[in-house]
Amino acid sequence: MRRSRFQFLYRVCVLSLQRSRSCNGRNRCLILFVLLSFFTAAQAQQKQPDNDLTRYVDPYIGTGFHGHVFLGANRPFGGVQLGPVNMSEGWDWCSGYHYSDSTIIGFSHTHLSGTGIGDLGDVLVMPTTGPILPKKGRLNQPGSGYYSLFSHAAETAKPGYYAVDLKRTNIRAELTATERVGFHRYTFPASQEARIIFDLKEGIGWDLSTATFIRRVNDSTIEGYRYSKGWAPDQRLYFAAVFSRPFASFAVYEDSLARGGDSLPGRRVKGIASFVTGAGEKIQLKVGISPVSTANALRNIQAEAPGWNFDEVAAAANQAWNRELSKVQFKTNDPSKRRVFYTALYHTMIAPSLFNDNNRDYRGTDKKVYQNASFSNLTTFSLWDTYRAAHPLFTLLQPERVPDMINSMLAIYQQQGKLPVWHLMANETNTMPGYSAVQVITDAYLKKIGGFDTALAWEAVKNTAMQDERGLIWVRKYGFIPADSMKESVAMGLEYAIADWGIAQMARRMGETADYAYFSKRAENYRNYFDDTSKFMRGRVSQTSWRTPFSPFEARHMQDDFTEGNAWQYTWLVPQDVEGIIRLQGGETLFTKKLDSLFVAKGSMGKEASPDISGLIGQYAHGNEPSHHIAYLYNYVGKPWKTAEKIRYIIDSMYSDRPDGLCGNEDVGQMSAWYVLSALGLYEVNPMNGKYVIGSPVMDEAVIDVGHQKTFRIEVKNNSPKNIYVQRILLNNKAYTKSYILYQDIMNGGNMQIQMGDKPSAWGADKKDRPYSDIQ
Repeated sequence: MRRSRFQFLYRVCVLSLQRSRSCNGRNRCLILFVLLSFFTAAQAQQKQPDNDLTRYVDPYIGTGFHGHVFLGANRPFGGVQLGPVNMSEGWDWCSGYHYSDSTIIGFSHTHLSGTGIGDLGDVLVMPTTGPILPKKGRLNQPGSGYYSLFSHAAETAKPGYYAVDLKRTNIRAELTATERVGFHRYTFPASQEARIIFDLKEGIGWDLSTATFIRRVNDSTIEGYRYSKGWAPDQRLYFAAVFSRPFASFAVYEDSLARGGDSLPGRRVKGIASFVTGAGEKIQLKVGISPVSTANALRNIQAEAPGWNFDEVAAAANQAWNRELSKVQFKTNDPSKRRVFYTALYHTMIAPSLFNDNNRDYRGTDKKVYQNASFSNLTTFSLWDTYRAAHPLFTLLQPERVPDMINSMLAIYQQQGKLPVWHLMANETNTMPGYSAVQVITDAYLKKIGGFDTALAWEAVKNTAMQDERGLIWVRKYGFIPADSMKESVAMGLEYAIADWGIAQMARRMGETADYAYFSKRAENYRNYFDDTSKFMRGRVSQTSWRTPFSPFEARHMQDDFTEGNAWQYTWLVPQDVEGIIRLQGGETLFTKKLDSLFVAKGSMGKEASPDISGLIGQYAHGNEPSHHIAYLYNYVGKPWKTAEKIRYIIDSMYSDRPDGLCGNEDVGQMSAWYVLSALGLYEVNPMNGKYVIGSPVMDEAVIDVGHQKTFRIEVKNNSPKNIYVQRILLNNKAYTKSYILYQDIMNGGNMQIQMGDKPSAWGADKKDRPYSDIQ
């Protein structure tokens, strides 16, 4: 019941008692006291936060279509991602699992989530019965290996827990995890030939084992390592595994060939522990992983999972997820939207993931071991994707973790001489344009988050921007990257300009006036890619000529001037200076007309277009990150009602609570972070100026825990699928006309009340209320 209904019922009871002639005064007081206690308790219960939010998470969302999300057991930002691996391979199996599949080759301890390249899949474990089969087998030959079929009807997935019945062997597999330990529980049938296989050959996607080792330590412990190359060219992972009961025997194999002894090095090593089991007998297994050593892997088990109570560890994992999810109490009468919201929030916390040991040791990019670091080292930095929404979300919900993210990036800078581009398992992959760590670091600095060395941060962002590689030599020489000098020149140059704006603002705050002027000029380099005749960004060959032929629709993956996009999509990639692109388009009227056209324009992108260009609305591509801020640009021309229309349409049509509920690649949490922020009615268009543009919230109420025992409450009145337009806003009971809110105003705590309606209003239209690109 809502409060008004409680009050109504209470008044009815009081009036009834007042009119009753059968109760004396003392009895009346007693009854009134009981009623008052009941209604007060009921109202208090209504105000209690929902502490069981994992029930709203559906980890299957995004496992279908092109979502590429991880399915399995892990902790928030945990180093272990323990989950199933299908036999099938290909782009839609980048995480190792796709909802369309019905095969399992085992359960590996590391996975990516939502990437466009497959990698990891380290330390694959598979329970089985029968004769020893050291290979996974072939799909159309069921007896050729240890793989099994499974059914979604006999599969369970929830935060911190995964279970499945393996059809071929009638084994029940259950998984949970701590931050650095994968905990397995296998229920076997009666068998004289029960086995648990460790296959160090198998990996996911591009991953290829290069050196592996396994050793029997005693009759219930094994250890080893797996070195591999793939997307990340030099991966090194160590492990230790402890069984809940002694194994009857242990055999080692090189690929399919049996080798004698208790240990074996090689490229494709496997170890097989054998048991005799009774019907329903459970064998448990704890696998610790480490980037440093097998000894540290074993210490991780001893520190994080010393006992054998699987259910207790699973409950602790559930509690860890609830603790993080409860940072937003998202209230809506739409169960589907609630599931999508909390699943999206869950997906934002799979990475960056821990890449260290419980004692804080880690292996750096230079392959040296750093002991007892002062921060928790992290990996899986998909920064070109995540700087846009995921990291601005972290500054709101994870400010205590942001320093670890920044310190990990600064350590990478010290070890490889530049900030990370796309960092994975102590490897620089140099994937995607720009140097997007700059946006993350400068945003944190400008928001005064602290917890990292600002002098080192300044050195890192400046030196990274002053290198020669990846077209920067041309940026410094010409102010643009010639299209005939490298591929994806426009995408690269536009990303550099965004980052350079952040460097300029950091320089200004640090009193570096010369650097402020220099990088402010570089932040305007986007102008050099704008063709005033076509009104599109395009490849420039020289100061006086453009690349020809040119079509704003065409996209040639990794062969033209854009990255996973076309000129229609990249023309708007100036979040640091929206006013500037408005002027280039000829003013607000022409800008608005061109922006309207984006959402209806039709044309062929050609047969060489990237599959990442998905979720199309006209030429707007929600399935790819460069489009993510575009719908919010209407606020900059005083038309937030148009933003509301586009945002609601995207939320309703591009996200659902089905396995195919993502319209494109999850990209390590970015797609989900966009949803979380947009569902709350907020989005930091310029990812470094601390201004969260207001769109169209979909909930009735949200309470955000901003730390320090403060909350920021967003109450949305008269909200519905038709009432999508903001009519008026009160911020802490005062009229609020700006179409954005500052980061610091959110973090100070307070109350924002938003009144919605079914028609556009004048709210946010005045020029003084627009989210121009100055720093907060």
